[in-house]
Amino acid sequence: MFDIAKVEAAPSEDLLTPDNSVMLFVDHQPQMFFGTGSGDRAAIINSTVGLAKAARAFDVPAVLTTVAAESFSGPLLPQLAEVFPKNEVIDRTTMNAWEDEALVAAVRATGRKKIILSGLWTEVCLVLPALSAIGQGYEVYVVADASGGVTPAAHEHALQRMIAAGAVPVTWVQVLLELQRDWARQETYGDVMEIVKAHAGAYGLGVVYAQAVIGAHAAG
Repeated sequence: MFDIAKVEAAPSEDLLTPDNSVMLFVDHQPQMFFGTGSGDRAAIINSTVGLAKAARAFDVPAVLTTVAAESFSGPLLPQLAEVFPKNEVIDRTTMNAWEDEALVAAVRATGRKKIILSGLWTEVCLVLPALSAIGQGYEVYVVADASGGVTPAAHEHALQRMIAAGAVPVTWVQVLLELQRDWARQETYGDVMEIVKAHAGAYGLGVVYAQAVIGAHAAG
């Protein structure tokens, strides 16, 4: 029940923070990109790397996984691996990442309840672990633009299936800015601006302009 006396300037518990979330990157691999047709593949790569750099900037744990890397799908996206040079990449045989004991153990070990999920393909490698994790009490946030399906319809229908199950659709810039949430947070401000300039397209150019005209500390 709404009680106006309890209204205060405080964030919702539903918001993503550096302390309550873990990022799960699923099957960003060459063979999976070859079959992706729901959007521009270069744009998906850009969004994925931007998302990964957000995890690094805010020290959000990242779990990386591939499927059949040596026999079919190829290695993890090099640009993604470069962001996390010390992270183990968990290779699986299961299409459903949540049926791999090592992966589930890695997510569980973070102690985080909110999973920021991205990967290829949306209709298989995201739907299956998303529904499985939700079924066990996790909150799942699906990064739509850092993911892709075989066709636009496959991607969209998969997103709708996950939403119906309780997943929350987000974009990589949305995640980045939700983690920052206050331009006065100076410890991560510089990193956020560099990520925006490198990966956020026209928004990034706007930051370049603002910093050149207004000053180095112009807010995003």
